[in-house]
Amino acid sequence: MILINVKFTVRPEYAEEWLPRVEGFTRATRAEPGNVFFEWSQSVEDPNQFVLLEAFKDSEAGEKHVNSEHFRAAMAWMPEVIASTPQIINAEIPAEDWGPMGELSPRES
Repeated sequence: MILINVKFTVRPEYAEEWLPRVEGFTRATRAEPGNVFFEWSQSVEDPNQFVLLEAFKDSEAGEKHVNSEHFRAAMAWMPEVIASTPQIINAEIPAEDWGPMGELSPRES
């Protein structure tokens, strides 16, 4: 699986509208056959910072994603909204999806 984490810092005047702006991009990416997950989070410490956790089943699926029309469209409008170059971690890992955390589980009632 290709695991990608991207940290976006947006201009303060766009922070409240970031998630609505990426909604179409998010829906289109989640609909890609090779997408495993595509999830956004907003920082609790910096309201202008958003983290994208995404995964694709393999490098071919990741390549199709970055060559998609919705990816190109997002890359076209994002420069006007971001405050700095996004930071990324991109790794190939031996997994197919989320798995259970071994160190923590709910207490039995």
